[in-house]
Amino acid sequence: MSLRRFMINSRAIRDGYASFDGEIYNHMVRVLRLGPGDPVQLADEKGVIHFGSINQVAKEWVAVKISSSNLAAESDVTAPKITICQALPKGDKIDMILQKGTELGAHDFWLFGGRRSVAKVRDDQQESKLERWNRITAEAARQSERIDIPEVSWRPTAVEAANDSGQELRLILWEGERETSLKKALTEGAKPVSIVVAIGPEGGFDPLEVRHFSQHGYQPVSLGSRILRTETASIAILAIMQYIWGEM
Repeated sequence: MSLRRFMINSRAIRDGYASFDGEIYNHMVRVLRLGPGDPVQLADEKGVIHFGSINQVAKEWVAVKISSSNLAAESDVTAPKITICQALPKGDKIDMILQKGTELGAHDFWLFGGRRSVAKVRDDQQESKLERWNRITAEAARQSERIDIPEVSWRPTAVEAANDSGQELRLILWEGERETSLKKALTEGAKPVSIVVAIGPEGGFDPLEVRHFSQHGYQPVSLGSRILRTETASIAILAIMQYIWGEM
């Protein structure tokens, strides 16, 4: 049987055992049908991988006996931390952006309400939306065996998103840019420690948003003559960056 990995909180481990209920229990016992003696890996938020086997299965919880623990080693620990600053698209497109972006190594996601975003998030929806979005990245991290889970956060407008930016390299994907390509922006300087890329909704950025991002250090870049869908753009950008600096 292949060794299954589960994302956990380090607080779940005490005296050489880890205990779980809720979603982890459901996935281990009810979905995967794991039982006593089956080996598992547990990855915590500190980047530590714990190796062990299921010790006990109760009605609503499962216990794992830890045999060894090691600090996980990413294939390229010097890769920049990439933040996707994504204007909320309509429908379920955001699900694919979060899922595939997690698989491609995004460090975190800032979602915001663009001036041209069709989809809206009311104040009373924010908590439930964030809970759902973070479940998507957690599941994608587990499936792709990442050692961390990208956090999804919400900002009502582009103004808040731009104001919060502190990354070393800041880019905004804009179809109106004619001089600077993404390739040029990524390869001309030294490798940054952190990057944020702002991506507009289906209708693109409003010129006022582009101006505001630019005032906060964002460099407009283009992907060339092709106009990509918003859900394709984030995936393409992450793949390009991972090829240049990351794990591909």
